[in-house]
Amino acid sequence: MPPRCFIIGHPVAHSRSPLIHGTWLAEHGLAGCYERVDVAPADLPGFVLRLRAGEFTGGNVTVPHKEAMLPLVDEVSAAARAIGAVNTLWSEGARICGDNTDVAGFLAHLDASAPGWDGKGGTALILGAGGAARGIAFGLKARGFDRIVLVNRSRRRADDLAAALGAPLVAADWAQRHALVGEADLIVNTTALGMQGQPPLDLDLARLRPGTIVDDIVYVPLKTPLLVDAERRGGVAVDGLGMLLHQAVPGFARWFGVTPAVTPALRALLEADILGH
Repeated sequence: MPPRCFIIGHPVAHSRSPLIHGTWLAEHGLAGCYERVDVAPADLPGFVLRLRAGEFTGGNVTVPHKEAMLPLVDEVSAAARAIGAVNTLWSEGARICGDNTDVAGFLAHLDASAPGWDGKGGTALILGAGGAARGIAFGLKARGFDRIVLVNRSRRRADDLAAALGAPLVAADWAQRHALVGEADLIVNTTALGMQGQPPLDLDLARLRPGTIVDDIVYVPLKTPLLVDAERRGGVAVDGLGMLLHQAVPGFARWFGVTPAVTPALRALLEADILGH
C-alpha cells in the first residue's frame, strides 16, 4: 500500500506542508499522499491509536500538539527530548517514533542563506522563550555561540529556559532588547509578533551593526517589518520560509525513501501561494 502521511494540528487548514510534500511526490513520481488532519487536543490520544493501527505511515505535528505528543510516542530522538517537542512521526513495527526537525531546518536554512554564519562564535539574541525558542537555542548552542541571550515578555520563562539548557544561555529583561541589538551577531525572532494578524514586533534596530544576521521565523508575510528594517540598516535578512522547507526534508526521506531537494522552484511555488492568500 502506498504511504499515507499527514500533518495534524488544530487548526490546520493554513498549513503549507501538503503543498511541499505533494510537490516532491510529483517531482519524484512516487505513489502516496500527504493530507491535513484537524485533530482537537482531546482527540490526540485517539489519533495516535490510528497511527499504531497502521492507518498512516507517519506525518508531521504542528501547534498545539508538539509538546503533548512527546509522552504519547514510544521513542524520541535526542533533539526532541532536549527541546520537549515532537514535529515528525513514523512507525517502526508496533513502535511510534518521534523527532524534532525544526532545529535542523532552522540551521540548514541559515547555512544556505548565510554560509559561514556560525564560524566565529559571538552573541545571539533570541526573542521569545516558547517551544520555537527552545529548539533554536538548542541548535545555536550546538553550533558554538559564546553567548545566547533570551528576552521574553515574561522574564520567568526566559530564566527557566536558560536554566534548562545551561551555559552559554542567559536571560535578560524584555526592556533590554533594544540595547542588546548592538551586541548581537545574530538576532532571531521566535515570537508570533509581526505575523499577519498579530501585533507588530517592537524592536528598535538603531544599534544594529552592518552584517548582523536578522532571522524571523514568521513567514506570513514573507518579509516582515523586522526584516525590512534590518535590510535598510545593512543587516542580513533571513525569512522563515526556508526553515519550513528545510525542516520537511527528513520526514519525507523517512516516509517515502527519497531525500528531496529544497530548490528555488519549490520556494517560488510557496511564495506564490503565500502571496495569493
